[in-house]
Parts: sequence; C-alpha cells; structure tokens
Amino acid sequence: MNALSFVYLIGGAALLMFAGDALVKGAMGISLRSGLSATFVSLTVVALGTSLPELLVSVQAALSGSTDMALGNVIGSNIANSLLILGVPALILAVKTHASEHKRNAFMMLAATAAFAAVAWSGEISRFAGICFLIGLLGIIGLSLYLSKNQPAELETEATETAKIPSKKLILYLLVGIIGLPIGAHGLITGAKDIALAVGLSESAIGLTVIALGTSLPELAASVAAAFRGRTDVIMGNVIGSNLMNIMAIIGVTSIITPLSVASTLVLTDITMLLGITIVLTLVVFAKWPIGKGIGLVFLAGYGVFTWLALSHTVG
Repeated sequence: MNALSFVYLIGGAALLMFAGDALVKGAMGISLRSGLSATFVSLTVVALGTSLPELLVSVQAALSGSTDMALGNVIGSNIANSLLILGVPALILAVKTHASEHKRNAFMMLAATAAFAAVAWSGEISRFAGICFLIGLLGIIGLSLYLSKNQPAELETEATETAKIPSKKLILYLLVGIIGLPIGAHGLITGAKDIALAVGLSESAIGLTVIALGTSLPELAASVAAAFRGRTDVIMGNVIGSNLMNIMAIIGVTSIITPLSVASTLVLTDITMLLGITIVLTLVVFAKWPIGKGIGLVFLAGYGVFTWLALSHTVG
C-alpha cells in the first residue's frame, strides 16, 4: 500500500459522483425531450451505463476461466443494488414506488431472478440459456418502450429548465456519465483492493465484498445524484434496470462466451439470498410503500448482515 492507492481511492470516488450527476442530468433531459418517461430511460440507458463495470469484470473473469467470480460479481452486485443502492438515497429522500411502471418492472425483475435461480440450480448456465436471457431482455426493452410511448406524459417541474439545454450538451452529459462511471469504479476498486490487501484481507474476501461493492458504485453514485435532484423515479428505474441488465445481459453474454458452472455452495447461499431479497423488494413495490428512512435503514442493516456473512463464510 502506498500513497497512490489513496489517490486511486479518492480520485475514483470523486469521478463516480461527477459522472453519476452527469448521467442523471443527461438521462432526464433526453427523456423529457423524447417524450419517454424518466423511468424508462433509467431502466435502459442509465442502467446499462452503470452496469458496465459488472460487464467488464464478468467478461474478463469468464475469459480467464473464473466462472465463480463472474457469478459472484453479478449476485453480489444485485444484492448491493437492492439493499445498499436503495437504502442510501432513501436517507436523503423517500423513494416513491407507486408508479405503475415500477410494479411492472419489479415483476419482470423477480421473474428474471427466479429464472436465473432455476437455471443455476441445474448446475450450469449453458450458452442456450444465455441466448434466452438476451432475447428476454430485448423483449422487456421493447415492451417497456411501447408502453412508455403510449403512457400520458407526466408534468415535469424541470421541463422548462431542461428545454434550455442544447441536445448536444445533453448527449455529452450522457456520454460523460457512461464513460466516467466505469473509469471511476476501476480507480476506486484498485485503491480499495490495495488497501484491503495491506490490512490482511484475503483475495476471496475482497472478491465477495470490495469487487461486488465496487462495481455497484456507479449505481450508487447515479442514485445519490438523482436523490439530490428529487428524481426518485430514476432511482427505482436504475436499481431495477441494473438488476435486469446484470442477470439477462451480463450473465447472458458471459455464458455465451463460456458455459458457467455453478458451485453448490454458491447456489444454496448467495443465489437463494438474492431471490429472497428480490421477493421482499417486489412486495414493497407492489404494496406501494415509499422507501423512506425506516425501510432504508432496514435495507442497509440487511446489506451489513450479508457482508458479514460473506466475510464469515470466506474466513471459515
């Protein structure tokens, strides 16, 4: 560990926050200009941009033969999305869940997670399953686009301000966010990994905690930026969209590159835990409970328990 580790850590965190704000601003502007809902744009464009670190890590792991890392990265990231990425902004502003889009998207997230668990329990995620995941994702995006275009536009308090921003500038914001988020995440992961190794954490512990958390930091940065802008629709769309992208796009792509062998321990613990957390989140959305400070603290406590169990399992 040296001074450069802290430079990577601090610089990566700063870039994440800057890029997250740019991504949210660009996505909001484009959604208002195009007549699409902010929820749809966050479900697709924002979610894809913030999921790039998971894609890069998982593809690299698949190419190197580390299928457990590819699976663990996705599972850990989705758990972090559902508990941490919703819990932190909820402390800033209550995240509303009453929109009909949220209920539909949450159901699709649950269905995708259940399908992922079912395939994983068979012991292998084949290339055919990966192709099915990608086709399913295209279907979800197509359906969401159709329904978004046929849904009455909501009144936006920022419409007048956004209308003054040139389209080229909005696209620039979006590109800065999409490019800057994975770069910032890489810098933060590099610094955090060096520091973690220096204090005695094992490689496996780092993979379950630092890497999974680090690849979820773009979602956290984008969600916190959205909370400060009062856009809880972007937060929900980002979380649900990222979970869908992680399972259907990232697992789909990596399993096409190489079939993913699933270890029994991974199935019985992490995947089962992910499915349970997804069910709880879906029930919260269907009940239209706003995710305020109370639920946010419960989610954060749940993520703390998950991290503790992951470290305990590694040590044991």
